[in-house]
Amino acid sequence: MIELVHEPVTVHALINGEKVDTKDKITRENPSNPSEIVGYAPLNTKEDTVRAIDAADEAFKTWRNSSLEERIERMERAIKKLRDSEKEITELLSREHGKPVYDSGGELYVSLAWMEHACKTAKDVIGDDVREDENGTTIIKHDPIGVVSAIAPWNYPISLSTIKVAPALLAGNTIVVKPSPLAPLAVTVVLDIIAEEFPPGVVNVLNGEAEVGIELTSNPKVMKIAFTGGTETGRKIMEAAAPTVKELTLELGGNDPAIMLPSFDPNDEKAMRRLVVSNFLTAGEICMIAKRIYVPRSMHDLFVEKYIEAANKWVRVGDPFNSDVTLGPVNNKKQKDYVQELVDDAKANGAEIHKLGEILDPELFEKGYFMQPTLVVGAKQEDRIVKEEQFGPTVPIIAYDDVDEAVQLANDSIFGLTSSVWGDDQEAIEVAARIEAGTTMINTAAIQGLDVRYEFGGVKQSGVGREYGEQGLKSYVNIHIINNPNTKDLPHIPE
Repeated sequence: MIELVHEPVTVHALINGEKVDTKDKITRENPSNPSEIVGYAPLNTKEDTVRAIDAADEAFKTWRNSSLEERIERMERAIKKLRDSEKEITELLSREHGKPVYDSGGELYVSLAWMEHACKTAKDVIGDDVREDENGTTIIKHDPIGVVSAIAPWNYPISLSTIKVAPALLAGNTIVVKPSPLAPLAVTVVLDIIAEEFPPGVVNVLNGEAEVGIELTSNPKVMKIAFTGGTETGRKIMEAAAPTVKELTLELGGNDPAIMLPSFDPNDEKAMRRLVVSNFLTAGEICMIAKRIYVPRSMHDLFVEKYIEAANKWVRVGDPFNSDVTLGPVNNKKQKDYVQELVDDAKANGAEIHKLGEILDPELFEKGYFMQPTLVVGAKQEDRIVKEEQFGPTVPIIAYDDVDEAVQLANDSIFGLTSSVWGDDQEAIEVAARIEAGTTMINTAAIQGLDVRYEFGGVKQSGVGREYGEQGLKSYVNIHIINNPNTKDLPHIPE
C-alpha cells in the first residue's frame, strides 16, 4: 500500500465574523493511522464562549428583523458553495473520522438535502399566517427565539450540525455551534462556508472541551439548546437549562431493535444485505442503526447462516480511500475499547462470536482503530451487549417464540429512537404500531429508511423534541398570536 502524506489542516474559531486563533490546540489524528495528524482545531475557553454568545446576542437584535426571503436566499447561496467544495469536504471528513469516502459523501448529501428542503418549505411552515373569518382577523406569527447553542457529536458531524443550523438561521435566530473534538475539522470548514453568507455574529463556531459546553448550556443569553449525543450528557444539559427555562431539542441515545417476523425470508439476498448495511454502516456508529436483532426461534439457524453469507459479501474493512472498502476504522480508541468490552462480556456469558467480512489490508488494520465486525449469537436479553448502545461494529441476535414476545423484548429498553420490522408489509406495519419508538421502518433500517421530509426524534430516554420535517423548523420559533376580533367585548359581561 502506498501511503499518501497530507499536510495537517488548521481550522479556527469564528466569533463575530472573525477567525480567532488559540494558543492551545485540539489535535485530530487519522483513525486509520493514528501516527498521522490530520489537523488542528482551536481549544476554546469559557471566555471565548462568552464572547461568542455576546456576539450572537448583539447580532440577533438586527438579524431577527431580516425577511424570510433574505434568509432563504443567503442559505441557498451557502448550499451552492458547499456543493462546489464537496470533494474537499468529504475527503477531509474521511481522513479525520475514518468513514469511507462514499459514506462521507452520503453524509454531505443528506445534509444538503435537508438544507434544500428547509429552504423550500420555510415559507409555508414558519411564514406568517393571516386568517380572517366571521370572528375577526388572527395573525399567527413565527418569531425567532434568540441565541441558539448547537452541540454536535462526532459520528455525523456535518449532518448533525446542519440539521440545527439551517432551521435556526431560516427562523431568524443566531447560533453558536460546538463540534466534537473527535471530528472538528470538516464540519468547521462547512460552518465557515455557511457563515460567509450571513452577517457577522449570526453564525459563530467554537471548538473545545467541557467548559465550552457548560457555558453554552447555562449562559442566560442562550434561549435554546439543540444537542445530539449521549443520554447521560442530555440529562446534564437539562439540569443546566432549568434555571433559565431554555427551549430544548435533545436527540439522545438509541438501542434500536429489528424484529424479523415469521414471514421474513432469510433467502432474500437483497433484504439481508439491507439488514447488514443497517447494522454496520459507518462502522455501526449511528444513533439510528439497527443494534439488536430479534429472530423467530424456528428460523434462527437458517437466519444466522444467511446473515453471515450476506455480511461476508458486503463487509470489507480497510482504508477509507480504497473504493473497495465498505467499513473504515472506529473513530477513536475509547469507543473501540468499549465495543470490544461488550463483545468480550457476551462471550464470557456463553455467546458465540462470529467474525464477519474481509480485512483488505492486515498491516493497516493493525495500525489503526479497526475492528472486524462481529455477529453475536446466543446473547440474552439481560446481557450488556443487548441492554447497552454498542455504537460500533457488532450486533447481537436474540431468539423469540412468538410475535408478542418479540414486541415485549423490543420495548424492554430505556431507549426509543428508531426500530424496524421485517416481513410481510401489512403484518409489519401492524407490529410497528406496537413498538415504542420515534420512527419505525418497514423492511429497511437506519439511514436507508430516513426521509428528511418527516420528523425524527425519540421517545423515553432517547430525547426531547424532533428534527427534520415541519417540526424541525417550528422548533426554532416562538408562536405569537395577534388577535383582532370583530367583537371586542363579551356579551355576558354586565355594564
